[in-house]
Amino acid sequence: MVRVMVVDDHPMWRDGVARDLTEAGYEVVAAVGEGRQAVRVAGAVRPDVVVLDLHLPDLPGPEVAARLAAVEPAPRVLVLSASAEQEDVLEAVKAGASGYLVKSAGREEFLDAVRRTADGDAVFTPGLAGLVLGEYRRLAAQPTGPGDGSAGAAGGASGGRPRLTERETEVLRLVAKGLSYRQIAERLVLSHRTVQNHVQNTLGKLQLHNRVELVRYAIERGLDAD
Repeated sequence: MVRVMVVDDHPMWRDGVARDLTEAGYEVVAAVGEGRQAVRVAGAVRPDVVVLDLHLPDLPGPEVAARLAAVEPAPRVLVLSASAEQEDVLEAVKAGASGYLVKSAGREEFLDAVRRTADGDAVFTPGLAGLVLGEYRRLAAQPTGPGDGSAGAAGGASGGRPRLTERETEVLRLVAKGLSYRQIAERLVLSHRTVQNHVQNTLGKLQLHNRVELVRYAIERGLDAD
């Protein structure tokens, strides 16, 4: 059973989300209204997924997402916000959010997004995934200055790190194209778990922390091109 924590400062909305999750078979381990409380509670209840509102009374949502990334084990964060502004989406993703859904999404779309987030997929309201990939392509196209450490952070085998296998490179190429783990599994005739294992191995080899960093690494090296 997937363990979920809901973070939203509006009690009626928070309770409604928690109720929908429970009725769908998820285990709601906590429902809180403040960012600091969310980080503190997450360490104790160990959720698999945190459904996070961006606009909280004490901490900005992106800061909460960044702090949750430091919790052990780190939960996956699905932002559920009323805002579809580009700045909000990009800040959340850069802070470590696995996905971003607007609150106008239907119940079934939301429940499916939670499931996919728990499975390791990057889930976005239609249109927002393209925005995020476009931003990473723009950043990847910018020249890297001599004092910029970003290349070293994702330098792969050239920095003395292990080389990726042919299969890991193939999976990475499909991740960069925006395919979900399930789509990759179907494309390569692999199990969903095998795809997850390849991604985790790749993250470890490249010393990256999440799928967002992995996508940026791949785009910087042109792996998203046909």
